[in-house]
Amino acid sequence: MTSIRDRIKGSIPALITPFKDGKVDEAAYRKLVNWQIAEGSSGLVPCGTTGESPTLSHEEHMRVIELCVEEAKGRVPVIAGAGSNATDEAIALTKYAKEVGCDAVLSVTGYYNKPSQEGQYRHFQAIAEAVDIPILLYNIPGRAIVEIAVETMARLARHKNIIGVKDATANLMRPSRERLACGREWLLISGEDGTALGYNAHGGSGCISVTANVAPRLCAEFQAATLAGDFAKARDYQDRLMPLHDAMFCEPSPAPAKYGVSLLGLCTPDVRLPLVEATDGARAQIKKAMQGAGLKV
Repeated sequence: MTSIRDRIKGSIPALITPFKDGKVDEAAYRKLVNWQIAEGSSGLVPCGTTGESPTLSHEEHMRVIELCVEEAKGRVPVIAGAGSNATDEAIALTKYAKEVGCDAVLSVTGYYNKPSQEGQYRHFQAIAEAVDIPILLYNIPGRAIVEIAVETMARLARHKNIIGVKDATANLMRPSRERLACGREWLLISGEDGTALGYNAHGGSGCISVTANVAPRLCAEFQAATLAGDFAKARDYQDRLMPLHDAMFCEPSPAPAKYGVSLLGLCTPDVRLPLVEATDGARAQIKKAMQGAGLKV
């Protein structure tokens, strides 16, 4: 049987959550999941930051995870966003993810309350002890303010349920240092599209991607090239995709991604306050980048 470590690789979109009339658009979400799999995505992340998890109610958060599992039907791994800056809440979301059949969870460090390294260690250990499910740590100091130190990851890697990291630091020294500290089994997944090429060259095996929301096939083919060691081919994809990577963050994410997906006819561009829809200037940049990548919009 293929292990979950071997299955989590390639292009894994951090899925947007479509809204319509202020509610989760379940029909659009189901369609989006099936389209992503058909286009070659090798995993799915519901309820990450790109899925606007901070503005989802607990009931919506759980429903979106459930919908993703239902539609994926085991074809690709589902790695649910189940993090919180309250440890008890993170445990509750992680338990639910396991109950509905998720393959793994993504667990973010303590944003806003800025825990120490010891606090982060105890937070993740508590989750791993409470729920028997594979856990990817989510290291994103740009949003969480605090960073998970390599030494803290090395301590956490000793727990059988903590299998790797989604690294959104854009620091390409991290993967080599983590591999040495955590061991060669430690799963290294990029969380930053623009540096995913270099990350895989340093030993990564995939990317939890924002851009894959709008260009899943290109992102999947790009990842396949890197994993095959064909970095000349991967650079060609990178040159096509880089303006799109930039466009996805020209304004607060996921407003640009949602607008891009709306151009493909898969959802509305609606986001929830305090986010606002992409401005006219951003829309022009996004559309130009999508066309430059060869997408028909």
